[in-house]
Amino acid sequence: MKAILSLTLLCILAVVARATDDDVVAAIAHAKAHPQGDVPSSFVAADYRGDLRDLPIGVFDSGVGGLTVLEAIKAHDRHHNLTGTAGADGVPDFAGERFVYFGDQANMPYGNYSAVNRTGFLRELILRDALFLLGRRYASGPKPPVKAIVIACNTATAYGLEDIRAAVKGWGIPVIVIGVVEAGAQGLAETADGAQGGVAVLATVGTCASNAYPKAIGKVTGRPVRQMGSVRLAAAIEGDPSIKTPIRDIIRADIGAFLKSAVADGAAPIDTLMLGCTHYPLVADEIVAAFAYWREQADADGRKPYAYIVAPQLKQVNPAAWTAEALWRSLQGAKMMAVSKSTSGDQFFISIPNPAWKGVGLAPDGALTYEYKYGRSPGEVGREDTINVPLTTDRLPGATAGLVRDKLPLTWRSLQAAR
Repeated sequence: MKAILSLTLLCILAVVARATDDDVVAAIAHAKAHPQGDVPSSFVAADYRGDLRDLPIGVFDSGVGGLTVLEAIKAHDRHHNLTGTAGADGVPDFAGERFVYFGDQANMPYGNYSAVNRTGFLRELILRDALFLLGRRYASGPKPPVKAIVIACNTATAYGLEDIRAAVKGWGIPVIVIGVVEAGAQGLAETADGAQGGVAVLATVGTCASNAYPKAIGKVTGRPVRQMGSVRLAAAIEGDPSIKTPIRDIIRADIGAFLKSAVADGAAPIDTLMLGCTHYPLVADEIVAAFAYWREQADADGRKPYAYIVAPQLKQVNPAAWTAEALWRSLQGAKMMAVSKSTSGDQFFISIPNPAWKGVGLAPDGALTYEYKYGRSPGEVGREDTINVPLTTDRLPGATAGLVRDKLPLTWRSLQAAR
């Protein structure tokens, strides 16, 4: 009976995988059928012929968390700009580049789609993000195409990296595609410094469900990995008005539950934190403080049940910095670094609900309702129930704006200049 059930489950999973792959093929065909870039989710094919070096670099996330990756790219200085040799020269490695950032805030958090069996639609969303960066269309006018796409979202990397790479290959365009998960795993391997303890991957539920980090880390090191998926933290950092609990309390509760489970399972002691959601570097201090808090908590008998499982000093790996390095290596290897410093600045975009779209479900605050957001199915890549508009500092919720201003100064400066 178990064998029959297992075979049945495998058949169901195969059908689901085939369905989502068909949707990806349809999305690729949609863009290919519109080489003039004149419909949603399409691009101008002619933009990708000839010299692409002076095109901007595209970066996207499910919201504003990817700004931490953009900051890391802007600050990156591990090479001599004139020679390309290793070693900082005091000039950021991407000083001559410009960027186009897109945050799909209307459809976030991406991490929750897998929990409601909507990974097919999530994959379609991710392809639409890439197509927006590749194309020239947005709600208020034209935007430039891009020579590289950085997926500055762990969930989007886990579910969409291979789709985007396959699409780029199918379209026959020489665009570089970088994801944060592979870069983070490589960073863990290159900065271990003798650490051999367990790695705690802190991410969204969707990223954890994909097992992307355990797989990627397993390819470069044999260290034990344990994941903690948070349902609310990314949205709270974005300033979701439906979440009333303070961010510090969410972090403390999530980590407490994580450690309780780890102790019950006899997990290996943890000495390294992988910040597996691009929002989390914004609250890295609070995360470390929460681990320290639980490490010192005593039970009724005076014992500290979590002291053995949390190292006194936790090493942090931020995949953002390693994504910047992976991007530099790819552009340098392809001889696609900018030739001349651009006089135009960076551009920032964000998605908002489109009330004019027939049947769209809107909450009183104007956001997509939960039922509508997580009830959609793939198969309509050209849908416009959300539209993309310029992201400016005044569109950021107050708390989020404060985090970006205080912790991402280079990006904040670019955002202000883009007003």
